[in-house]
Amino acid sequence: MSATIALGAFLRTRRSRLRSEDADLPDFGGRRRVSGLRREEIAQLAGVSVDYYTRMEQGRVPNPSAAVLDALARALLLDEDETRHLHRLAQPAPAARRNPPPRPDRQQVRPMLQRLLAELRDVPALVMGRRMDVLAWNAAACALLGDYAALQPGERNIARITFLNPASKELFADWSACARENVAYLRLEAGRRPDDPQLASLVGELSLRSEEFSRWWAEHPVQDKTSGTKRFCHPVVGAMELTYETLRAADDPGQALITYAATPGTPSDDALQMLLAWAAPTAVSAPLGADGPRAVQDG
Repeated sequence: MSATIALGAFLRTRRSRLRSEDADLPDFGGRRRVSGLRREEIAQLAGVSVDYYTRMEQGRVPNPSAAVLDALARALLLDEDETRHLHRLAQPAPAARRNPPPRPDRQQVRPMLQRLLAELRDVPALVMGRRMDVLAWNAAACALLGDYAALQPGERNIARITFLNPASKELFADWSACARENVAYLRLEAGRRPDDPQLASLVGELSLRSEEFSRWWAEHPVQDKTSGTKRFCHPVVGAMELTYETLRAADDPGQALITYAATPGTPSDDALQMLLAWAAPTAVSAPLGADGPRAVQDG
């Protein structure tokens, strides 16, 4: 999909979710034939002509200005992630300046992240690479999320596991929310890496094999992976609510360390400690190796 076509689709989905009361527009009591605001209303709110905005939704405006994009972001009530995504779609970097498409070789885990994983014995942690690939993990992460070493390298992907492994619907108490977050992050990645064939292949596979993914992808959600809470229904220790944090190096945003922790003194903390104690006899005790916490993912 070209950038201008993707931009038009993104604008349409954001317009369709707005109501007149969201934008402080008068509602004259008539029933709207379509959901959301009309093109004329968005154009008025953004201070552009109806014809210009219509052509943007049709993918026929190749170089809208930053000022117009900011005005549209305000009119459509976009958040920060959505606004950045809008600018990326509308003003993609010239081909010579874009990051080159990832090579089909192995994405190596940063040495410092390897060291952190080795130290975080009591904290479930993993390293997420491009396209939500799982590049490395520790034994605590396996106890919480499943044994990544048992998967083929091409299957070690957070989105693929979430949508295609039935066990994930049992593990995550709010599976739909978690799954939607994955879709939104992949949309953000697609805006950052429009020329990534492996990302396109992943999206195509998930769209074909998961009705939920296909439906949510069409909604154009956008959300970065930062921090929050997740509720688990773990088969060994039961219910837990854990906080996750996503840490990225400023010079290499293509890899992120994701950690999970419980609030001290809570039932979730007790459950997590029980889980780690249960998993300790089978935890990887050898130095980090290709099949242990240092495992790498074909990239």
